[in-house]
Amino acid sequence: MTRIFVAGHKGMVGSAIYRRLAKNSDNEIVTADRTELDLRDQPAVHAFMADNKINEVYLAAAKVGGIHANNTYPADFIYDNLTIQNNVIHGAYLAGIRKLLFLGSSCIYPKLAAQPIKEDALLTGVLEPTNEPYAIAKIAGIKACESYNRQHGVDFRSLMPTNLYGPGDNYHPDNSHVIPGLIHRFHLAKEMSHNRVDVWGTGKPRREFLFVDDLADAAVFVMGLRSVILGDITNSRCSHINVGSGRDVSILELAKTIAEVVGFTGEIAWDVTKPDGTMRKLMDNSVLKGLGWCPKMNFKEGLRISYEAYRLCAEK
Repeated sequence: MTRIFVAGHKGMVGSAIYRRLAKNSDNEIVTADRTELDLRDQPAVHAFMADNKINEVYLAAAKVGGIHANNTYPADFIYDNLTIQNNVIHGAYLAGIRKLLFLGSSCIYPKLAAQPIKEDALLTGVLEPTNEPYAIAKIAGIKACESYNRQHGVDFRSLMPTNLYGPGDNYHPDNSHVIPGLIHRFHLAKEMSHNRVDVWGTGKPRREFLFVDDLADAAVFVMGLRSVILGDITNSRCSHINVGSGRDVSILELAKTIAEVVGFTGEIAWDVTKPDGTMRKLMDNSVLKGLGWCPKMNFKEGLRISYEAYRLCAEK
């Protein structure tokens, strides 16, 4: 029996990892919600790690949000994320836990990185300003795992997912990412018989999206590998692995597809006074693909599942 701590098990990523791990009867999953364990409380986290005889950790806990949230709460994003990941990573080391998987984000890469973005693009240029504090925290997490591996000989791995969507997402009208935000807006417009929905930007930027259960499958796959060879980890700047779908879509195409899935038939109006952000962000997933993993979910079907999950939440 393997005792596995899923940090952040109630979030979109953590709950998907929990579902995936629960399929294996040899796994005993350890969890603690915010009322039981504040991951920003270092003594509490270290005591929890020491007391629960954990074998592996999936670090999926994080403060996340879209452009509006990142611009509005930059101090919260950098403080909470640095504190959470430092406490969990160091706590795992102190407790003698040898295996840990840190979940990051594609925003770690430079704003003008060559497309598709390879792992070695990390720290080669300026970050996108709208989410720089969050990105800095995630880069620190990668480097923390790399440093603990180098100094202490543990096996702490890092996985960098592209933009995620799926059940358990945050549908807040201001603080959500693009897919849940559009699902929420188009649904409300349909329910209230509005004939127009305003969307930020020009619709021209292109983004890559990955269904969250595909990420969970990739996370368990990477943790199950006997070793991950990414060059000499002592000298290499490539100590993490990208995970993505391998294709991107324009925000215009995305909005039209979500409107179709939701059943909204009115006008989509583009507010060009609002920022577009980075014009293109596509991950190079060749390393993970070479190790033997590929995503399974069809994009439109994933959006349909996401909308059904949203409707269930809205009805509660």
